[in-house]
Amino acid sequence: MRVVVPFAAEQPKTRLSSVLSPDERRTFARAMLDDVLTVVHEAGHDPVVLATAPFESDSTGNAILRDTPVVVDDRPLSLAVNSVLSETDAPVAVVMSDLPLATRESLQRLIAVDSEIVIAPGRGGGTNALVVRHADFRVDYHGVSYRDHLHVARDVGASVETVDSFRLATDVDEPTDLVEVLLHSDGDTTQWLVDAGFDLDSTGGRVGVRRD
Repeated sequence: MRVVVPFAAEQPKTRLSSVLSPDERRTFARAMLDDVLTVVHEAGHDPVVLATAPFESDSTGNAILRDTPVVVDDRPLSLAVNSVLSETDAPVAVVMSDLPLATRESLQRLIAVDSEIVIAPGRGGGTNALVVRHADFRVDYHGVSYRDHLHVARDVGASVETVDSFRLATDVDEPTDLVEVLLHSDGDTTQWLVDAGFDLDSTGGRVGVRRD
């Protein structure tokens, strides 16, 4: 199956600006991308990065990223992904690049579902991973995209199934999301956070993160 991994190459993760500098956000986003690409390979598929701009694919030293094709499309996410969907009748999976908790098993579980549309929703109504096996289905990532994709599937007459997965539902957008990475992942993203001085902070009523 073709697995497309969208990636914002220029100004990623702006909602982490309170804890990471612009350069740190770029390298952190690359670490998450590395983890996702690794999982896609471990699940037995060859990913393609759909990037908003060219970037140095070997700067992190990750061999998987160096060997992964990168397609540049600077259009908004929905238009870029729909262009990919319109180019083929073969099944396509779209897996977001900010899912450092994803595992081989969680991705294989998503792809194994034989519905024409398979959705792994994110927290807050987004769509973190998606499998498309219907020629007329098109994505719309604006707003509450999980609900919108259910409606699109219904409108084109496609069978649809939702996969409830903590690991695929956990995307990293806010500083509080870093807690989940430190607790539940041991990949490049976690190591990047540790090297940058981040640790769990359990001194309050709810576990947070602190930076030395």
